[in-house]
This record gives sequence, structure tokens and C-alpha cells, in this order.
Amino acid sequence: MKPVSKKELEVKGVVSRHTQQTLEQAEQKCRAKGVQLTKKRKLVLSGLLETEKAMSAYELVEYCKQELGQEIPAMTVYRILEFLEQEHLAHRLNLVNKYVACCQISSDHSHEDSQFFICGKCDRVIEVTLDKSTKESLRQDTQKAGFQIVEPQLEINGVCTNCDH
Repeated sequence: MKPVSKKELEVKGVVSRHTQQTLEQAEQKCRAKGVQLTKKRKLVLSGLLETEKAMSAYELVEYCKQELGQEIPAMTVYRILEFLEQEHLAHRLNLVNKYVACCQISSDHSHEDSQFFICGKCDRVIEVTLDKSTKESLRQDTQKAGFQIVEPQLEINGVCTNCDH
């Protein structure tokens, strides 16, 4: 695989300036934690950042091939997605078994619990940080029901306004 520099991606118009800035911030966060955001990891993350849609590993393989001109094997993409999750740069959506870039990459504060609105027609995903009152209400409700929250991520299926027409 021929390395792709950030300037090459930008010059080719493959990724937006916003994606470039977010990749730089992600790289800084990784460096601060003592881990590396490799070229392949950047390619996969840029695929997630460039779309508002949830993407499967195989869709990311195809995206990297078609849009970025880079072939990455599916097993490598799965390992990269696992890394991106661990570093809070991406989220796995359990309801659709797909992934999205974290909307908090550019944030300086610690990673917050998220709520995801997932369009069942176009796979568009909007991530919203759960507010404290919602989290507390959920905690109380789960305790009353005799449960304990293991994963605070909420996923809500619906139809976005673009598809509702």
C-alpha cells in the first residue's frame, strides 16, 4: 500500500478541510495517549468522518478503494475499527451493526455518553451527548427494574427529515 499523505488527500479533494482538521486532532489525542494513528487508521477514520451515515466494515473497505484509491483488507478494517472504538474516535452502533465517527473528537473535554438517532431509510446518524438529567433518570429506572447499566450508549431508530418526505 502506497502511503497517502494528508496533503495528497487534501490536494486530490478526497477529504474536506474539516476532516483534515479532525484527523489532526485525533492524531494529537492518540499521541498524547502513547498510541499511533497510522496511515490506514487515518484512511478508515476519514471514511467515517466524510459521511453522516453509519458504515459497515465492508462498506469502509469499498469506500477506501473507490474514494481514496487504497485497498485495505476487511480483517484489517475490523481491527482498525476496534482501535478507533477503544480510543473514542468511533462508535459501534449495535442496532445496525455499523460504525460512525465520534462527534467529540474535536472536543477538549473528556468523552461523554452518547445517544444516537439512526435513520432506518438512509443510515444517517446524529450523535447527541446525553445530558445529566437523562443519565440520572435512566440510572434510577434501571435500578428500579433490578438492572445495572453496563453500556450507557442509547440508540434510537427513526426516520430523518430528509427521508420523511
